[in-house]
Amino acid sequence: MNTWTDDIPEEIQMNQHSGCCSLAAVEDARSVAHKLGIPYYVMNFQGQFARTVIDYFIEEYTRGRTPNPCIACNRYVKFSAFLEKARQLECDYVATGHYAVIGRDDRFPGRWLLGKSADARKDQTYVLHNLTQEALAHTLFPVGHMQKSEVRALAKKYGFVTADKPDSQEICFVYDNDYGRFLKERVPEAIVPGPILNTRGEVIGQHQGLPLYTVGQRKGLGLTTRRPMYVVELDVERNALIVGEAEETYRPGLIASDLNWIAIPELTEPRRCRAKIRRMAPEADCTIYPLDDGT
Repeated sequence: MNTWTDDIPEEIQMNQHSGCCSLAAVEDARSVAHKLGIPYYVMNFQGQFARTVIDYFIEEYTRGRTPNPCIACNRYVKFSAFLEKARQLECDYVATGHYAVIGRDDRFPGRWLLGKSADARKDQTYVLHNLTQEALAHTLFPVGHMQKSEVRALAKKYGFVTADKPDSQEICFVYDNDYGRFLKERVPEAIVPGPILNTRGEVIGQHQGLPLYTVGQRKGLGLTTRRPMYVVELDVERNALIVGEAEETYRPGLIASDLNWIAIPELTEPRRCRAKIRRMAPEADCTIYPLDDGT
């Protein structure tokens, strides 16, 4: 699947063995398909990727929020546009190497469920949380019941070139992992310096443009203070970066939108569960309350 090569020098694409959008990744997949003796096709989804991932990525940063492009890619490209193409080709399922499991449970009749993988360190349910029932019904995660070490051992046993391939860490379309550079090139008009304020409203410095910062960030603020300061809020209306001490970054709750319940059609009453706000963050007990506006 070809999703994005614009702005990425060819020599980097050919050597970027950890990226999922690189030319090297395309050739690696071709090699594995050849060893397995199965047909290999490259499908172009650059337009869809640009509209639903790149544009979303930029828009979220300009709104003072930190996006996760992998979530958007899974929802709108891999398990929507690509899945639709596979169905047109009369394929029953799309199988990927994501670390998650799909199944059923009598407690939730008629629903396809998304479960955590056997390898807790590699579990990817966080970035798959918005898959629709249609997508789950036609998707297979064959390595979801395995440890990553087992998968690598099998790949090595069968001589796949990907056996020792490093895990992808960077944003695939930002080849140097410098998202600040990417935003400056794409939306220079949004990178406007402004004041850094403490939580008392006092000006204590100047930021270089709100999209270059994220809540919880400590490094790169350019401040000299007695105690470490962290980004607490990005005030887009005032173009102000609000910072505070570590304890000031915590919040007792949040309002969430664009919800996908998976196990139930909708939430109609408060529900106790466990949640996290970042892929690698620990889960925490919480109560979810439905609001009248659907959030």
